[in-house]
Amino acid sequence: MNNRYPKNALAFIGESEAIRALRKILPVVAISSSTVLITGESGTGKEIVARSLHNLSNRASGNFVPINCAAIPKELLESELFGHKKGSFTGAITDKLGRFELAHGGSIFLDEIGDMSLEIQVKLLRVLQEKTIDPVGAVRSIAVDVRVIAATHRDLEAEIQAGRFREDLYYRLNVIPLNTPALRERVSDIPMLLEHFSKQHASADQDPITFAADFLQALQAYPWPGNVRELSNLIDRFSTLFSGQCLDLQSLPTGLLPKGLAALQSAGAAEGAGPRRLEVVVPESNPGPSGTTDGATPAWGNEVEKITMLSQALPVLPPEGLSLKHRLAEIERDLISQALSRTNGNISQTARILNLQRTTLIEKIQKFGLRPN
Repeated sequence: MNNRYPKNALAFIGESEAIRALRKILPVVAISSSTVLITGESGTGKEIVARSLHNLSNRASGNFVPINCAAIPKELLESELFGHKKGSFTGAITDKLGRFELAHGGSIFLDEIGDMSLEIQVKLLRVLQEKTIDPVGAVRSIAVDVRVIAATHRDLEAEIQAGRFREDLYYRLNVIPLNTPALRERVSDIPMLLEHFSKQHASADQDPITFAADFLQALQAYPWPGNVRELSNLIDRFSTLFSGQCLDLQSLPTGLLPKGLAALQSAGAAEGAGPRRLEVVVPESNPGPSGTTDGATPAWGNEVEKITMLSQALPVLPPEGLSLKHRLAEIERDLISQALSRTNGNISQTARILNLQRTTLIEKIQKFGLRPN
């Protein structure tokens, strides 16, 4: 991958036709100074595409300035975009450079432009036409040399019909249209994304998590409403709780799964899939906020407790509290004991149904003083 693509360029991981086409067209679009409109669902990597256009362009030495038009109140957005002069409104105690001035010689990324108010749309249209900005309270316009890259998850043509977006601004922005495909449209890329995220989120002293065939099939069948961002967050969750383990769909607590995956899990359980058998990886000590053992509840404590209760149907935490580490050890001992009983003490079969290495199981049997039947 070209080294001018942003680090962790998730929008480009994969070999699906849609991703190959996107990688091919970006260098061609980048060398142009034309305005670009990137469309696509939330979580598909629109900002990554915008940064790549900047990095691959002859403006790469200039600033790339992003702004989320939906995150800033409309009363403040004009000042954020175009700047203001001291005293132009209450609270304007100094002059302020707007994002367009900060992006002079570079690129500005107007994310979620479909959420911009009609009043600001009019002023943005003038900027695109005249290549000048008018800071709030200024008496003169300021020339700017900026490439505009806009993005939205909305259907702007439908927004035009509803009277919420200006048609003339749409045509000014939509000179070069690009689309970031939804993850459900590139399911063949999911194995590569899983490998990437598993390595990215793995602890320094643990191997990345891996995925059994049933889980991989479910991940490719799930529609991913949150797209690549949702996938990354899910793998981060599993890497934290089940570090270094192989995940199969039936082994995961239902409460940790999106509803769509939970439904696939239930369907698999109805067909006779095996019981859950993952173990939460618990640190050996309880570091406080400073990293020392001071008796404070660690950040992972509540999460481990929640997972344990979900997967083992534990009662509610008693008012007097309990030793979570001790309780987890009891649960682990009981599960190993049940598995040994089910296999009549066969170590290899017990390791298989508990999804453990044989040597690890033997160590745990010795640790808990268990005896194969």
